[in-house]
Amino acid sequence: MLTRKQYELLVFINKRLNEDGVSPSFDEMKEALRLRSKSGIHRLITGLEERGFLRRLAHRARALQVIKLPEAAAVPHLPDPGFAPAAGRAAANIGMREPGSTFVPQVIKGDFRPNLPGVLVPANEAAALALPLYGKIAAGTPIEALRDNTTTIDVPVSLLSQGAHYCLQVEGDSMIEAGINDGDIAIIKSGDTADNGSVVVALIDDAEATLKRLRRKGASIALEPANARYETRIFGPDRVKVQGRLVGLYRKF
Repeated sequence: MLTRKQYELLVFINKRLNEDGVSPSFDEMKEALRLRSKSGIHRLITGLEERGFLRRLAHRARALQVIKLPEAAAVPHLPDPGFAPAAGRAAANIGMREPGSTFVPQVIKGDFRPNLPGVLVPANEAAALALPLYGKIAAGTPIEALRDNTTTIDVPVSLLSQGAHYCLQVEGDSMIEAGINDGDIAIIKSGDTADNGSVVVALIDDAEATLKRLRRKGASIALEPANARYETRIFGPDRVKVQGRLVGLYRKF
């Protein structure tokens, strides 16, 4: 599951490797994605590594290997059509190829909007209620929250309170110490406020969403993982919006 910028960077690197045999420089990547600093490129590459799409080769300058590519059709309206990769293209890196490597589609098609309205739940009206499953949300590096209004999941009413609810599928392991595992269905109560220490869907810069524990520290907001392998991220209060609060988990064994 990739953000739009991660997708654009991945296919840009793959295109340059196929055309020139050399990965682009950080300056070239920054200009291609219209970012202000190279630190943004470092974060995107780290996210792609964590999801298994990209590998940095040790002891080489500008050494990046594309492991797999997502399905181009799953990320609509890319600004540069030249970015779109061919399906089934072999993995590429500097000075070597891996014949027969193919990509595995990882992206859910959807159209993200800043707000995630759910279904208004009349308490105790039915044994189970079909809630919208809006897509996958990262419990790791933030990803774009995607909405798919055609998919629902039946949730026992006993897990819900009055108000609007929706579901998101967890992807990643950064909340495992809070009992939230990869593949779990997170049941979210819609709302734009949450108590300090609550696990929330946090919208960052009106573009990316992540499932993290909310901590307010003075004028700053911390999004705290529950896995020692991940770092707490600190943001200004104008950069983070609460989209809902975790009220339950639905897990299949």
